[in-house]
Amino acid sequence: MEIIDIKNNIEKILDDNKAQNITCIDLKNKSYIADYMVIASGTSSRHLQALSEILIDQLKKIGIDNCRIEGKDSNDWKLVDTQDIIVHIFHPEKREFYDLEKMWSEEIPKEKAMI
Repeated sequence: MEIIDIKNNIEKILDDNKAQNITCIDLKNKSYIADYMVIASGTSSRHLQALSEILIDQLKKIGIDNCRIEGKDSNDWKLVDTQDIIVHIFHPEKREFYDLEKMWSEEIPKEKAMI
């Protein structure tokens, strides 16, 4: 499966499960940590947990097995690491505080890309 198809599946899974303000940032010329970062908001700590677990389950069904959840003990943030795509799921206030969209919006020359 192509990385763009996986990204599209992730966005659809999040949207189908009522994630809010889903944003995707292309990291290919910004960092070697992943190709994309998907950022979404949930409405409560239970919603964040459910979104992360549903995402893992649905990705397994399409053959993406090496995913893991970071922030299991957090009530306001979850990270799903799919290796090529990093998915941040935030409570809206924490998302605004960290403002990853702004942090990653600047174009960085590939030779200066962060590892």
